[in-house]
Amino acid sequence: MRRLKKMLAKRIIPCLDVRNGRVVKGKKFENLIDIDEPANLAAFYSENGADELVFYDITASSDGRALFCNVLEEVAANVFIPLTVGGGINNLNDFDRVLRCGADKVSINSGAVANPSIISQAAKLYGNQCVVLSMDVKLTDSGYKIFTKGGRNQTEIDAVEWAKFAQDSGAGEIVVNSIDTDGVKRGFDLPLLNLICEAVDIPVVASGGAGSISDFITLFKNTNVDAGLGASVFHFNEFSIKELKNELRNNKIEVRM
Repeated sequence: MRRLKKMLAKRIIPCLDVRNGRVVKGKKFENLIDIDEPANLAAFYSENGADELVFYDITASSDGRALFCNVLEEVAANVFIPLTVGGGINNLNDFDRVLRCGADKVSINSGAVANPSIISQAAKLYGNQCVVLSMDVKLTDSGYKIFTKGGRNQTEIDAVEWAKFAQDSGAGEIVVNSIDTDGVKRGFDLPLLNLICEAVDIPVVASGGAGSISDFITLFKNTNVDAGLGASVFHFNEFSIKELKNELRNNKIEVRM
């Protein structure tokens, strides 16, 4: 099943990976370095052309704790664009808590693997548009597999089948995090993204691998994703979101200016 290409503006989404209250960034989910305060970056991106913002408490699941709501509240107070929040989401109480702290959408990853029914439960309670499945995916000898706990644990779950299950269960969006391309800055994982886009009809967000403006142009011209997510390229000011959007428009890719 191939999803028809929609004539909707493509979204550009910066990602805040937060550990111990600070934004960090690494490569292939490892060797994390400190970047900045989450609220500072959130305000900057909100004011400078980001369409949405993603906030991940990246060690909440592996630490077995709840997401840092005080940090989230500071971030939510500084943004005026849709905010997706994930990390340590394991039950409906977690959904309720982060929504009350200012999230517009809730991203669930390891918690959905442990309890797949939470996708449908949350969709019925809060609406499909509120539920985002975040998939950490790596190519293994047996195909693309789902990883949990911040990329630490491999499962035998096939990535494409997991995306289909999420859609059927009521998820409104899927974020595909490629562990193989994360932080490498050599482009997005196009083969993986095309497999997911062909399998589902709900919006797909590409994550992992952005290193240049041309990577985003290649992404949108060669896949049917709805959005591109970036971290390092924006955090280190390698190019601005405005510059990126101008070049996308020059290449006949519709974006919101």
